[in-house]
This record gives sequence, C-alpha cells and structure tokens, in this order.
Amino acid sequence: MPLPEKQHYTVDDIYNLPDGQRAELIDGTLYNMAPPGYIHQKLVMELSATLRNHIKAQNGPCEVLPSPFAVFLNGDDATYVEPDISVICNKNKITDNGCYGAPDLIIEIVSPSSRRMDYQVKNNLYSLAGVREYWIVDPARKRTTIYYYEKDEAPMIVPFAESARFGIYNDLEVLIDKMI
Repeated sequence: MPLPEKQHYTVDDIYNLPDGQRAELIDGTLYNMAPPGYIHQKLVMELSATLRNHIKAQNGPCEVLPSPFAVFLNGDDATYVEPDISVICNKNKITDNGCYGAPDLIIEIVSPSSRRMDYQVKNNLYSLAGVREYWIVDPARKRTTIYYYEKDEAPMIVPFAESARFGIYNDLEVLIDKMI
C-alpha cells in the first residue's frame, strides 16, 4: 500500500527508511513490504536452490539472487524493487549495490498484501523493463502464472500439482506441490 506523506519518492528515501522497514519504489511511489510468512520463504528457498543447482550443474553464467537484493530496472532514482528471486545472466549488471537493468527471470511469491502489486503493477513494470520471464507463484490459489515476455505469448497458468517449465532453461521444470 502506498504511503501518503509525500507525492514523489526517490531511491534516497528507500535508503533513509528506519532500520528493519522494507519498501519498494515504483515510478516515485513508495510501497511498504510486509514481512514474509513461512510458505513464502520456503518457496523462495526451494526455487532458488533448484535454479542455483541447475545453473551450477550446467556451468551456466547466471546468478540466482533472492530478496532482499536491489534491482534498479530503469536506471533512474524513481524505481527500486526487491523481487523474491532474480536470475541475472549478464554479470556486468551486478554490483555490490544491486542489479542495474532487467534480470532475465524474476519470481514473485504472492502474499495477501502483495496480490495487486505482483499481478498488475509489477507485471507491467517487468514487461516494459525487458525482463525475459516472470513467474507469479500464488500459494493461496495453488497456481503459478508464467509470462514469457520475449515470446510475446499469453501467460501460462500452471496448477501447483503440475510441472512448470522454465523458459530460459528448457530442460528445467519444477513441481511446486513437492516444495511446500
């Protein structure tokens, strides 16, 4: 939910938040982030480990970085996000401060407070920024919505009980039901 105090925020405002308070910044609007729950964190861990193990086994160039990890999508000071999982294949985009530019794959785990953000605001943001693939993992609905932006196709909706295949790794699929 946006904070009402100020009309336009910048990355400096993110860094000046009180210790322990997390927020994201999208087009100058600040959004508080609620602490994640158990299922959320379990899915972040399992999906990150699965992706990392696959990349290592293939000697791939990509990095798997779970939240909190800053992603500066637009190269400006008005947008700062912390996707639950970012997969970045161009290591030149990575610094100690975060990722500058679009990750290749972003995964967001839906929380009750993040539903609108994940399905609408971030979907539009990630599509326009050049993210290749976006997964919305929704524990409440027991399904994953997958956008393969670079293929310009309609999203796929995969129930947790069915295997979901990664677009950037055609030889990798996951069964979310087995992860929770």
